[in-house]
Amino acid sequence: MSFRAFIPVLAFAALVVLLSLGLREDPSRLPSPFIGKPAPRLDLPTLADPSKRITNADFAGKTVLVNVWATWCVSCRDEHRFLLELAKSKTIPIYGINWRDTSAEAKNWLQQLGNPYTEIGEDQDGRAGIDWGVYGAPESFLIGSNGKVLHKQIGPLDQQNWERDFVPLIESQEPGT
Repeated sequence: MSFRAFIPVLAFAALVVLLSLGLREDPSRLPSPFIGKPAPRLDLPTLADPSKRITNADFAGKTVLVNVWATWCVSCRDEHRFLLELAKSKTIPIYGINWRDTSAEAKNWLQQLGNPYTEIGEDQDGRAGIDWGVYGAPESFLIGSNGKVLHKQIGPLDQQNWERDFVPLIESQEPGT
């Protein structure tokens, strides 16, 4: 048997090795091209009053958490308990982007589960999500007081990733940095 007969087998083996290495990676640790750069533009009608807008100016000069969520998102429901605890602690203002959802469903969900958000923007068509590089809900962005993205969390927030990834960045923030 010639070496040429083994080429497909070797190629398949190499592909299996590459795929298995990729599967070991934590998808919530995907780098964001926005880290260290100004937060993407945000200009959405608010869920509470569509005649009002939520924009980047609402959190200028403050370190804030921007959380992308939806009522159809199972992981968002799990994450919601942690967000309520975080809001109760008054550690950081939490701004929500209700992504590709309806106003009625979002309002009903918040009425049933509680509202941890300082303000919520409605992104029914998903355009803001695209601008922010959202892969899926939930995703959260830590925005520094200088308006730059400090961290992006893909997947639900919990106490462990909050303390590991967010708290040190929040504590390192000084006004204007």
